[in-house]
Amino acid sequence: MRKPIYLALDFEDFQTADQFLIKHQLTDVPVKVGMELFYNEGPDVVKRLRARNQEVFLDLKLHDIPTTVYKAMKNIARLDVQMTNVHALGSAEMIRRAKEGLIEGSLNTVADLIAVTILTSHNEHTLREELKLNQSVDEAVIDLSALAKQNGADGVVCSALEVPKIKAALGQAFLTVTPGIRLVNSGADDQQRVATPELAKQNGADYLVIGRSITQSDNPRQQYLKALEAVNYDI
Repeated sequence: MRKPIYLALDFEDFQTADQFLIKHQLTDVPVKVGMELFYNEGPDVVKRLRARNQEVFLDLKLHDIPTTVYKAMKNIARLDVQMTNVHALGSAEMIRRAKEGLIEGSLNTVADLIAVTILTSHNEHTLREELKLNQSVDEAVIDLSALAKQNGADGVVCSALEVPKIKAALGQAFLTVTPGIRLVNSGADDQQRVATPELAKQNGADYLVIGRSITQSDNPRQQYLKALEAVNYDI
């Protein structure tokens, strides 16, 4: 059974990230590689993590014309990641082509394709006043989640607070990946819609992404294990 918590590697370079993982005995946990690390190190960072069998969620949130995303996903698939994502706002065709690229490029198991709905840094004001969307956050999340599922996505990135409605509308098998997770006594930073591991699990989230609550703690491994315990994962 895959561990349900991905550790966000919010580091500038692989050397720093690798030293952190080794020092704190976290080379056996799933990790999320985002834009900062990937755009500095390139595909090599994923290859080095996968070489020691560390599971990787490649979080690049692709959003481009369908053909470009299709070709990019073929290359991402060859890196043998376990999960990757696109923006649901990219269109139905883009999501379909992303899934095709993953399938065609995969050497082993096809990675889970996850669609980003509404970023957890967004709130009602962002949607209505800045993006001029005449929907609430909840409405937009459900509509984009449905679009993603209809076009081949395996799940969505969403706030833990939105998981119950997504599961009710789209079924328990549709994956929910929840960032914005903070352990007790951690701040919310730049996230607007945050939750604890306990709440995320209670709401039915399949995978959690935790970064600063672990990486900036005094004992990162203990914090990671504490988070696993909070979601009732049998260590």
